[in-house]
Amino acid sequence: MKLRHWKIDDLSSLMHHANNAKIARNLTDVFPHPYTQESGEWFINFASEHSPTQIFAIDISGEACGAIGIHPQKDIFKNNAEIGYWLGEEHWGKGVMTEAILAIVDYGFKTFDINRIFARPFGSNIGSQKVLEKAGFILEAHFKQTIVKNNELEDELVYAIRKA
Repeated sequence: MKLRHWKIDDLSSLMHHANNAKIARNLTDVFPHPYTQESGEWFINFASEHSPTQIFAIDISGEACGAIGIHPQKDIFKNNAEIGYWLGEEHWGKGVMTEAILAIVDYGFKTFDINRIFARPFGSNIGSQKVLEKAGFILEAHFKQTIVKNNELEDELVYAIRKA
């Protein structure tokens, strides 16, 4: 596994891995389902706009199989960055996402003037909670029924790790 820049050649693998209701179920509504070619083209262009890079492809054996991003916050939250991520289902349970999160945390603390990185998984997303804990994140908050996804209420959890 390595993190790398997105390229337009990744479009077919992006569409293959992203077009999965199980993945879309655990992400914000900005992540579409079904995942179309137009969605993929937009995403690759968007991911390529930032300098320094904020959104990386998760590359497994030369194929973009997921995405991970770090998003520095602004104003009074400027010492923080949020991470978001997803991985193609065929790679779940193999330690890939833990490795990707550890890599993005290292990159984030070295690249941005921040001292805290956080993630906000849904309460029902046990896999995401476990991978964050394996990567050293601590549960800081649990908000009851603050998220509406597919017309259902979800809990919002806030996990964070701080710069040593």
